[in-house]
Amino acid sequence: MAADSDPESEVFEITDFTTASEWERFVSRVEEVLNDWKLIGNNSSKPPEKGEYTSGTWEEKTQDINFADFKFSVTHHCLKQESEEGEGKEEPEEDAFPTAMQDLLCMNNDFPPRAHCLVRWYGMREFVVISPGANCEAVISESKCNLLLSSISISLANTGCQVPMFVQIQQKWRRMYHGECQGLGVRTDFEMVHLRKVPSQYNHLSGLLDIFKSKIGCPLTPLPPINIAIRFTYVLQDWQQYSWPQQPPDFDALLGGEVGGVEFGKLPFGACEDPISELHLATTWPHLTEGIVVDNDVYSDLDPLQAPHWSVRVRKADSPTCLLGDFLTEFFKLCSKKESAEEILGRGPVEEEGKDDISHALSKLTEPTAVPIPKLSVSNMVHSARKRIRRHRRVDESPLSNDVLNSILLYLFPDAAVDKSSSENSESKASQLNTDGKPEEKESDDYNLYNQLKSAPSDSLTYRLALCVCLVNFYHGGVRAVAHLWQEFVLEMRYRWENNYLVYGLASGPPDLRCCLLHQKLQMLNCCIERKRARDDGRKTAEGGKERERGRERKKSGSTGTENGRLGPESAEMGREVSPGKSWDSWSDSEGEDEFFECLSDTEEMKEAASTDGEKGGAKVAKPEGRLHPHGKLTLLNSQEPLYIPVTQEPAPMTEDLLEEQSEVLAKLGTSAEGAHLRARMQSACLLSDMESFKAANPGCTLEDFVRWYSPRDYVEEEVVDENGDTVVRGDLSARMKIPGNMWMEAWATAKTTPARRQRRLFDDTKEAEKVLHYLAVQKPADLTRHLLPCILHAAILKEKEEESVEDILSARKAIQQATSHASKLLRHPSPDYKKLEDVITQLIAVETVIARSRSLKAKFGIGKAEQGDNTEDLERFVSSLLEEPEVSVIGAGRGPAGSIIHKLFVSAQRVKHTFSNCHHHPGHTHTHTHTLVQTYTPSPTGAFPKSWHHRISRHHYRLTCCLSNGPGRRCYVPPD
Repeated sequence: MAADSDPESEVFEITDFTTASEWERFVSRVEEVLNDWKLIGNNSSKPPEKGEYTSGTWEEKTQDINFADFKFSVTHHCLKQESEEGEGKEEPEEDAFPTAMQDLLCMNNDFPPRAHCLVRWYGMREFVVISPGANCEAVISESKCNLLLSSISISLANTGCQVPMFVQIQQKWRRMYHGECQGLGVRTDFEMVHLRKVPSQYNHLSGLLDIFKSKIGCPLTPLPPINIAIRFTYVLQDWQQYSWPQQPPDFDALLGGEVGGVEFGKLPFGACEDPISELHLATTWPHLTEGIVVDNDVYSDLDPLQAPHWSVRVRKADSPTCLLGDFLTEFFKLCSKKESAEEILGRGPVEEEGKDDISHALSKLTEPTAVPIPKLSVSNMVHSARKRIRRHRRVDESPLSNDVLNSILLYLFPDAAVDKSSSENSESKASQLNTDGKPEEKESDDYNLYNQLKSAPSDSLTYRLALCVCLVNFYHGGVRAVAHLWQEFVLEMRYRWENNYLVYGLASGPPDLRCCLLHQKLQMLNCCIERKRARDDGRKTAEGGKERERGRERKKSGSTGTENGRLGPESAEMGREVSPGKSWDSWSDSEGEDEFFECLSDTEEMKEAASTDGEKGGAKVAKPEGRLHPHGKLTLLNSQEPLYIPVTQEPAPMTEDLLEEQSEVLAKLGTSAEGAHLRARMQSACLLSDMESFKAANPGCTLEDFVRWYSPRDYVEEEVVDENGDTVVRGDLSARMKIPGNMWMEAWATAKTTPARRQRRLFDDTKEAEKVLHYLAVQKPADLTRHLLPCILHAAILKEKEEESVEDILSARKAIQQATSHASKLLRHPSPDYKKLEDVITQLIAVETVIARSRSLKAKFGIGKAEQGDNTEDLERFVSSLLEEPEVSVIGAGRGPAGSIIHKLFVSAQRVKHTFSNCHHHPGHTHTHTHTLVQTYTPSPTGAFPKSWHHRISRHHYRLTCCLSNGPGRRCYVPPD
């Protein structure tokens, strides 16, 4: 009872009997879409400008609707006009014809080159299309077609929409559309005929006009004037007489020993096939009337050479094969390989060589042997670095032949081909060489492009290695050849490290963090070699100077350095180890100790220094060591001795991966006091070394003296008045330096008086070099490819810039800039997205294709030949327009410079086919397409109604589109029960 008394619990079900069938629901849904898109009524606007259908922007809106369980897509196509944005749409006029009917008689855009097929056939700027859904079957049966036409007729009448509406029927490939447009007192029907064969009476203009007149059924005499536009289209596909100018690569000379390494620095460029597949010539008579021309089955006045308007379009080959694109694509595929070099080539050379020599390991450690230092020449730099890996591999198993490998190594290391008496002289002269044999403009934007791409300089070893890997991968066996080359390269790096030869093609100094990681690793190896050479040279110089000093002391004491008239064994041995160098007088504290050694606490030098200091007494100030030069302005606070700048150790160079590891270690220490203290101590190793060097160079100095030189801001000076009333300047440490437990004070207290050359090295070059060599040895071909990918993209961009500068193509120039910007954003990321990098390669391939198309067209039109004369600029603009625009008008039609060349192209192609005839009266071909527009209007008591036919004949089919406007009426088809 409670439930019955509650009024809210009562539910009344209301059934809407007004939409009883699926058909009516479909019509209602169509009306809703038209209302949602605000396509109700008529909005008058100015006629479209000439060419606006091609240059303007077309907008599309799509919505899905259902007829029972069958899905349809409703699409609204509309030309976006500027006047609509600036002035707004005008108010609808009551008696105005629909805009679509006005467009039917407008001849400004009769043959748009790029537009929807309905735009080309009827010339309308706005229409709605109802088509079956993507996965639905076509509407083929006559009853269904009539049902759809009735639906749109009812929808247009109910809503007052004056936008033409079409339905797509038959198979989709046939592009069959029927439709209707309704206005106030007028209705236009759009019909279409599509046949495989052309009816004989439709093959010429006179027969077409007869049928058109009978169709419109106008009782007036004479008939209203009929406007006619005719276009013949000729297609040229045979380019044998004017081939595209790409020369095939010389595979025999490429990589050959007689060519040398210079060919390795050049990436190939150009298309392997003609990128222009067809040329379409359209000869047009835009404004004709009946009676001006004669065109029947016997005679025709329509001579293409006399046509007032010529236009040309080119059909481009779909994805033509391009050399540079193939190189980039094949190189990029290596990134997905997972095999290591050992898995590809078999057991590694290091493993096999170590197995053979394991029995002699202890003897090598215990028996001193002289270290051979061979001359820097081709025989030892190239061959000896390879003979170890070839010892266990047969020649026929090697992916790279000896000649190819020699050429590659000579290209990578041109200093190996310079046979000099000393390595220093060799390096100084080899460093003057360039990859291209000419000086690089290092201030140019192209040279500094590596900064944006995180690549490597174009004259560097890394850049050349990338080119070699890319070329070897494409021409010499793919990943196996890459693995072989990489093993040879790693062996060469170890050979140079062990024999103190600098790596050619790398800038001096610490690793450049703007470059790729592989380039940084090679620079780190070079730093290790430089430090090792400097340490060895400094040790020899110091030992020689020490022996000279001992000789002088023996002369002063009257001793001749003999024991019982014989030379002591130590003196004899030291005398043999003395290396020729500067005289002792030329070495001073400020010069002779620039180089430093690894600090070993039990060395003889340290023991002698300690015993000498003990004999002279601890009260005496130690002898200054490691002075570079006086400061010039400062003196020590506790004495009037000048403050000397010490010789310090250089900070340890680091690559970006080492910096990242160091940052992670420091971050893991946390924010506690203990962690902060430990972090500060880890970061103060360089500070402690500098303090020890400063103490050695300035005996008796204080922390204040060190701060005045090292961090002047932390030494505050101020003027004060002393006891005598004089104004003097006194200084003191800053507040942060006086904090208890200050790291600077702790470091100063623990710092020993040790010159830089006796300190423990901040940078262990031996350890770091082995780390670099191990890093290189464990790289897989895929890892190597990822390291070198920025360099290859860099090289490809430079190549395309070079080629584009010759052709001067604006669109290609902009595309190169976009690709460079895109690649720069991706490559500077620590973990680049390789899927997006593949898109960059696609962009570069597109640029190469555009440049190849330009060259093909220029060759066909004879641009660059001397006989062109004054017409060269016009032809260049014409070719440039062909690349940028869908269709280009030929200035002067058949009598212009471009028109005469086009005529010759057709005539030459016809001669090749041996069917040439009557070449003086037509381009040498029969037309493959005929487009005829016939337009008129028929008067009536309510107004003049437009009539329009579009007649199209091609080799494979015939199409006739008909548009007839009549008085008011409604098409309706009642479906059976």
